Amino acid sequence: MSTPSRPNVVWLAMEDVTPRFGCTGDDVARTPNVDALASEGRRYPNTFCTAPVCAPSRSAVLTGCHQNRIGTHHMRTDTHDREGLPDSYDAVPPHYVTAVTEYFRRAGYFCTLDSKTDYQFGEPFTMWDRHADGAGWWDRERDDQPFFAMFTNGVTHESGMWVPDLTDWRAGGAPDPPETDPDAVDVPPYLPDTDATRRAIARHYDNLAASDAWVGEVLDRLAADGHAEDTVVVLWSDHGEGLPRCKRWPYDSGTNVPLVVRWPGELDGGGVDERLVSLHDLGPTMLDICGLDVPPYVDGQSFLGDAPEREYVVSTRDRYDEEYDMVRSVRGPRYRYVRHYRPGRPYRQWIPYRNCHPATEELLERAASGDLEGAEQWFDDTRPAEELYDLDADPHETENLAGDPAHAAALERLRTALDDWRERVDDLGDVAETELIHSHYEGGDQPTTATPVFVSNAPGNREREPVAGTVELDGPATLSLYCATQGASVGYALGDGSGGDERADGGDGDADGTRWHLYTGPIDLPEGQTTVRGKAIRYGYAESDATSVTVTVEG
Repeated sequence: MSTPSRPNVVWLAMEDVTPRFGCTGDDVARTPNVDALASEGRRYPNTFCTAPVCAPSRSAVLTGCHQNRIGTHHMRTDTHDREGLPDSYDAVPPHYVTAVTEYFRRAGYFCTLDSKTDYQFGEPFTMWDRHADGAGWWDRERDDQPFFAMFTNGVTHESGMWVPDLTDWRAGGAPDPPETDPDAVDVPPYLPDTDATRRAIARHYDNLAASDAWVGEVLDRLAADGHAEDTVVVLWSDHGEGLPRCKRWPYDSGTNVPLVVRWPGELDGGGVDERLVSLHDLGPTMLDICGLDVPPYVDGQSFLGDAPEREYVVSTRDRYDEEYDMVRSVRGPRYRYVRHYRPGRPYRQWIPYRNCHPATEELLERAASGDLEGAEQWFDDTRPAEELYDLDADPHETENLAGDPAHAAALERLRTALDDWRERVDDLGDVAETELIHSHYEGGDQPTTATPVFVSNAPGNREREPVAGTVELDGPATLSLYCATQGASVGYALGDGSGGDERADGGDGDADGTRWHLYTGPIDLPEGQTTVRGKAIRYGYAESDATSVTVTVEG
């Protein structure tokens, strides 16, 4: 099998996972495949997500931009069902923002996703060559084409801790006990040490073991197909685990995520790099090491290139499901600073989905009876304006030092760092969500991407006027596509759609079997008759109508 001139890329995206692996020193974990991957690559223990919840975090990962810069910071935008909230919508990033995978596609990579999206700005058909359950590098037509393959696995999702404990889901009888011994797990000090919490954590270890098996399956297939040595493998999670005061909160428990990179011949096995990494660094890093230009607008930076190491990482919390909030957090090597923009309000908010967690159910029961030992902070009725934690002395962030004069210098330094960051990204959390929607939605309706038109470069028509319908051209000739919507990405397919794409090596599939190629420049037209179809999408807009032209080129 031929080796591509650029490395391939495989992303293994877990969900709701903090670094509970054998390679991180966890004696309870059963993760031989992740541990083996770390022994062959490099681990980054100080990696943090930009938002401790999935959709905003994924939007940052896939674009390289912080979600608060591009308007994807509210969780989530397209599933509103509560009266009073804005209607469901797709966020509209700045017109120049596109997914990093489009840059890979432009460079000739075959890009696949199996299978979760959840980007907040819709599901642009131009992001992937193939997006489906079971999609992977094996869908290529040419073995010598480099690939970018992203695989997602939801077995470790928060709901994996709570579904068996809910009466509505039991279907009679008690849930099966977890394979992991609940007595063997550690309970963080901000949660009561109870049977319900221990069972939830034990079940999470079981799910981690299942997810580890999935990692092994993907890596085994990569090796069997002869690509283990020419592929960069990156394992990461979208945010921290689903326990109360972890997921949805910008503390280490909600933002510290695993990151393992295996790059044969470039990274020594078993290495540990303590630098601060933000998840929106993933895309720029992959572009950098594959020799592709990194867009100047991204907030992320390459952690494998020449960029200076980060001084801080920033995580945010805005509307999550039913409840609005605005919290910003800066994390440095030693301290974490948290700023609440509406102090005096309770930490606890009404989020029904989160309240399905058995540990949360028990906490709510204890709150009603006044027995909250170990969880007092989360149920405090008056959160402070600022929090500061010394992570060396207090890794679980339970002692707020914001009022301690001994740490005043660190407090002021991190305050300034947050202010500078907010100014640099023009934090859209300052804008009411309804105003943000109104600024993009015309008359309350989602804007629609303009339908592209075709222009030909042929004798007698050197791209002066569009061509449509059925046309005859003298050769040689090329065909270009033009879309009037600023920032639109354009796709094309050859064939009329009746039998699918005539060139099945590209494009995300339509219901009729068409696979859409990413339009990157004029299309060479062969002699004879060719039908070309086109459509376009600006991220956050509705997709354009599809259009077509049939061209006969005379030699």
